[in-house]
Amino acid sequence: MATSMAQAINQALADALAEDDRVLVFGEDVGTLGGVFRITDGLAAKYGERRCFDTPLAESGIVGMAVGMAMQGMRPVVEMQFDAFAYPAFEQIVSHVAKMRNRTRGKVSLPMVIRAPYGGGIGGVEHHSDSSEAYYAHTAGLTVVAPATVADAYSLLRAAVAWPDPVIFLEPKRLYWSKDEVSLPVHAEPIGRAVVRRVGADATLVAYGPSVQIALAAAEAAREEGWDLEVVDVRSIVPLDEETLVASVRKTGRAVVVAEAPGFASVASEIAALLSERCFHALEAPVLRVTGFDIPYPSPKLEHHHLPDVERVLDAVAALQWEDA
Repeated sequence: MATSMAQAINQALADALAEDDRVLVFGEDVGTLGGVFRITDGLAAKYGERRCFDTPLAESGIVGMAVGMAMQGMRPVVEMQFDAFAYPAFEQIVSHVAKMRNRTRGKVSLPMVIRAPYGGGIGGVEHHSDSSEAYYAHTAGLTVVAPATVADAYSLLRAAVAWPDPVIFLEPKRLYWSKDEVSLPVHAEPIGRAVVRRVGADATLVAYGPSVQIALAAAEAAREEGWDLEVVDVRSIVPLDEETLVASVRKTGRAVVVAEAPGFASVASEIAALLSERCFHALEAPVLRVTGFDIPYPSPKLEHHHLPDVERVLDAVAALQWEDA
């Protein structure tokens, strides 16, 4: 049956609540309202307000409370209402969430999940459309995942709730209403594994989260130009599946990394550097990036200029020195 990403995440939370009494879901408006995007719809009614409940508008307090709960053996799943709303909690995340295991020499772990609707494409203003993955990926001690499919939204979230350490779970809000023929529950590849979504021979497009659909669309459009493009879905930003990425690029000899976030000091930059180092002798051209621009997130009327699209990806592919082939 056709299932949306929003439904898959809702079902993953419901199944986690049903199977483990230690799991709690809380955040701003996640209870009676069911969240801004209705991701937690029905959970409070089914599992009670002690298991799924609203909090004050205080992100630092939300995460701080989750830290204390996780230290006592519970498994809190907290929602940051929008990506950039998490910034008031950033000190908690960097100073405590990410460091507790190391600080206690492994005696105290924090099995908690911080969910954040992230990325653009919905006509939201600033603070509602950030791609903030680089902040978390740069912070040692955090696991960072970004699903791009309905199946991964369910499977990765279930894996994140069971993970022994804190997970930043980035939900591409523009994909909430995307649908696929998926029968839940579904178990996909684990955290730490990338997936080849489309097999190709001429160049590799590397993407994650909302950019995977753009990469797949570009790969289809590239057929008219005579290019056979492979698409690799990163899925897990930290830990990163370097072997799958490297194997693909060593096979094709060319690579373009596609991501919504600004390109400077980004996850896309790290992946490009990794591929340049480990695939140097196989590369036929420099690894290129197609990213958002290095600006604050633009107004809704301008975001389509800011976000990578098929045309920009194909322009990058065209620049991969094919004349030398």
